[in-house]
Amino acid sequence: MELKAFLWSLIVIYITARVMGELAVRFGQSSVLGELLAGVLVGGSLLGWVEETETLKLLGEVGVMLLLFEVGLESDLQAFLKVGRSAVVVATIGVVAPFVLGYGLAVAMHMTRLQAIFVGATLTATSVAISARVLFDLGKLKTQEGNIILGAAVLDDILGLVTLSVIVGLAESGTVSWLEVSRTAGLAFLFLGVAIVVGIRYAHLFSRLVNQMKTRGRLIVAAVTFALLLGYLAELMHIAPIVGAFAAGLVLARTEHQSHIEETIKPVADVFVPIFFVLVGVAVELSYFNPFNAENWPLLLLAGGLTLSAFIGKLVAGLGALGEQVNHWAVGVGMLPRGEVGLIFAGVGLSHGIVEEGAYGAILVVVALTTLVSPILFKLLFKQG
Repeated sequence: MELKAFLWSLIVIYITARVMGELAVRFGQSSVLGELLAGVLVGGSLLGWVEETETLKLLGEVGVMLLLFEVGLESDLQAFLKVGRSAVVVATIGVVAPFVLGYGLAVAMHMTRLQAIFVGATLTATSVAISARVLFDLGKLKTQEGNIILGAAVLDDILGLVTLSVIVGLAESGTVSWLEVSRTAGLAFLFLGVAIVVGIRYAHLFSRLVNQMKTRGRLIVAAVTFALLLGYLAELMHIAPIVGAFAAGLVLARTEHQSHIEETIKPVADVFVPIFFVLVGVAVELSYFNPFNAENWPLLLLAGGLTLSAFIGKLVAGLGALGEQVNHWAVGVGMLPRGEVGLIFAGVGLSHGIVEEGAYGAILVVVALTTLVSPILFKLLFKQG
């Protein structure tokens, strides 16, 4: 990608993300909704000003890691442990219910068993990044509902990636190694647990190192490096790097520098995070929504059924949150957005020949609708609560 084209893309992303984000806030919605719509506006479906390139995608990935690092910094580990049972129940239902509904619908539409398994698995995904951003914008990040949503979404990510590895293995070899599945799942949970326990145990070493440094920006550079390091280690173990960044935030939240890191990370995140959300919007292909094109009818029928299954499956999951005072519907809505995780599933399915263009388009519709609608519902439900 040429520097001129790269700079132009960044200029368009920043301007449109800011303008649309401001408009969304002025209409009483989360700024993330505006950033997603900005992506739809400048993407290939409308203006065609921004094309998703590998460079922009990498910058967006850094952005989502910084966002989850920021969320970890502002999260209370003790509060997470208190809602641990609820998070596990919500995550389990949030995986099983959408999978069963999606699988059943795909079978009813005469898709192959492998395709049906893949479609069902795609609906299990939850975007930690989008839910976390909306919670942050609404000031609900540290609420009981917020802790349950984030804990369950992280578990969903781990379970979803394990499921995806199973499906890819089935597509490539025709058989599934359950030993490999168990190994992947075990490593994911082991990584998260060890990173948090060991990190907190030796977090004082981070503070000591920073206190001995004299150069400008020492704290923010050290903190971001730590987040990227845990993300890198997670990627090495075939775990979503956002899980590592989130763990890094939980660890540094227990240090004496927590408030300073939290304050200085915001402008850094503000540079990278909008790139990610705009690119999610860019990936939306509006031509799939055209009902006047007869070729789109089977796709729209599949997309409609999958979207309904996606909504029902996650809303039911919210009912699994324990406690009478919990806003169960808000928890369910918090699990709705598929975002980047859904796009990862769809891309892998297409690249491995598991699904064809039509089913891929239907999955993108589900990702788009759940991602765009959930911030609006979030706002309404928390306002009522």
